[in-house]
Amino acid sequence: MRAVDRAAALAGVCGATLVIACAYLTVELDEREMARAKDVLREEAYQLLGANPAEDTVRTAAERVGAAGVRNVKTVTVAGSPVEALLDVVRRERADLLVVGNRGLAGIKGRLLGSVPADATRRSECDVLVVHTTG
Repeated sequence: MRAVDRAAALAGVCGATLVIACAYLTVELDEREMARAKDVLREEAYQLLGANPAEDTVRTAAERVGAAGVRNVKTVTVAGSPVEALLDVVRRERADLLVVGNRGLAGIKGRLLGSVPADATRRSECDVLVVHTTG
């Protein structure tokens, strides 16, 4: 939510529309895999049971920025990989600025697969603000 707060502050000062976007990947599990996932996830298992966690995320973020006084807010959820989804939203919304958190994949996984902030910064056609959200 630190990135959302920073984006909201900028949108509020500029009188801009804030588009809060969240990407999600769909998961298809058979019964055995679903039972194991429920056991591991426990109270977070709702994320596999039809509820879209991205919808919850953008709703919470919109409520947060609304309480902070930002009035022009739009929410979008997009199925797909995070970078592709965010860049698609940037193009569709004709955004002037993409704000992302610096949280990405750490260690060898991050070096091999890349990270959302690094890939988005490299590929975006608009300016990108990377907000320090870790630590």
